[in-house]
Parts: sequence; structure tokens; C-alpha cells
Amino acid sequence: MKNSILKSMMFLVAIFFISNVAVAQQKTNQKAVIKTNITCDHCKECETCGLKFKDHMLKITGVKMYELDEKKMTITVYYNAKKTDLTTIKKAISKLGYDADDVKADPKAYDNLDGCCKV
Repeated sequence: MKNSILKSMMFLVAIFFISNVAVAQQKTNQKAVIKTNITCDHCKECETCGLKFKDHMLKITGVKMYELDEKKMTITVYYNAKKTDLTTIKKAISKLGYDADDVKADPKAYDNLDGCCKV
């Protein structure tokens, strides 16, 4: 009888730890949709704006990938919440010359964008 109780308790403890690990992993990988002012498809591809944007976004520690949607004017960012946060990502987007939700584009960076990439 003691063996069966001990086995049951060990089984419950193992399930508890496994579920906690799964929950912790879910919380580290985050997805955020950020409203922005990127309005043209050219911004994704041009040598000045598009490549600069891609290089800088992927250099943000914790950013795994992103998707631009010029029709919805959004950036969907997938990131590791243990390495970065949404505020840091928005500030980085602002420093590239684009709005990021409530964070306005840095004026100097905005001035350096190509004319087609300015709203």
C-alpha cells in the first residue's frame, strides 16, 4: 500500500514539473502586432529602407522573426520575452523612422527615409 501511494505521489510530482516547464516555454515566445506607418511594398525590398529595416529588426536581441503587412500597416513580431520586451522593440522601430503603436518615429530617422517610404 505504501508503494502505491509513493508511486502515485511521484507520478503527480512528475506531471506538475512537466506542466510547469511547458507553461514557462509558452510565456517566453511572444507575438505582438504593432501598428505602423509602412505603406508601400517597396519599403520591404528597397536597398535603403527595406534592407536597413530587415538588418536592424533581426539584430534586436530576442527578435526571432517579423512580418510586414503594408495593407494593414502592421508589423507582427515574434520574440523571446526573456531576452527583450515590447517597449524595446517599439523604440527600435522608431529609431528606423517608423511609428510603432504609440511610439512616434524618430524625426531624424524619418528624414533619412526614401521619399516613397514617408507618409
